[in-house]
Amino acid sequence: MGSNHNVCGLTYSGIPHLMKLTPDQISQFLDRGYVAVPGFFDAGETVALQTDVERLQNHGFLRNVSTDGDGATHSTTAHNLQLCPCSPFSALMRALPFEQKVIDAVTALIGDEVALQLDQIFLKPPGTGRGTNWHQDNAYFKIKRPVRGVAMWIAIHDANEENGTLRLVPHAFKEAIAHQRDPFSDHHIFCQVDESKAELMELKAGGVVFFCYGAPHATGNNRSTKARAGLAYHFIHVEETDADFFSKRQAHPHPRLSGLGSSYGINEYGESLKGKFRRLVADSG
Repeated sequence: MGSNHNVCGLTYSGIPHLMKLTPDQISQFLDRGYVAVPGFFDAGETVALQTDVERLQNHGFLRNVSTDGDGATHSTTAHNLQLCPCSPFSALMRALPFEQKVIDAVTALIGDEVALQLDQIFLKPPGTGRGTNWHQDNAYFKIKRPVRGVAMWIAIHDANEENGTLRLVPHAFKEAIAHQRDPFSDHHIFCQVDESKAELMELKAGGVVFFCYGAPHATGNNRSTKARAGLAYHFIHVEETDADFFSKRQAHPHPRLSGLGSSYGINEYGESLKGKFRRLVADSG
């Protein structure tokens, strides 16, 4: 048995997929509404994800959702490229939520029985990349207890102020904020926040920010010379779902990741995805 170490704030047993969030990280999430976890994905995993995002972009799967200010006319000078959902187009991204360290982190934050609600990519090209405006995820999802939903935002590339990394407002997740239609997007909504209170999430590629559905957040414009992408998964405690959530009539499945009814993807995708993320990463190397 290997000894435990502390790496980037994680409890680490010596095997990457056995990383656990620390009590301090869980406390920060419950207090502030979010927690940053540098180095959650190792170098091999991060390179595999970067390669897959590049593949999806090169094949034209990401579309520009930025508009010229009328909410409809797609901009030719500003680009906010999105693929939602992304799991139908990527075996690697479809398998990622079933990785044990992901399940362990999510259940530590919102409870033992969780399901995947959504996955998506946002990519900001260099120079013309436009950020996503301030919003709370629960303005879309509308669950009764926003702390029972959590987003996992993965920095696919190094994320910093220059290239428009994620920003969050601490302690602002308990109250719903009024939202309105964002005129600079073809489908997004936005809200007003006190930006002076916002915290900038600067992370190396492979770092993760977990934030609850009530946490106001935004990304900035990419003023750098390189593209920056974020891969986001949204998880929900099953007690916040209804019967239709797991219906086979849904266009995309909502796999149970833990607790009763979890089949590691067999019920939803026809195969077990347990351990597949690590196998695909190894194959890509």
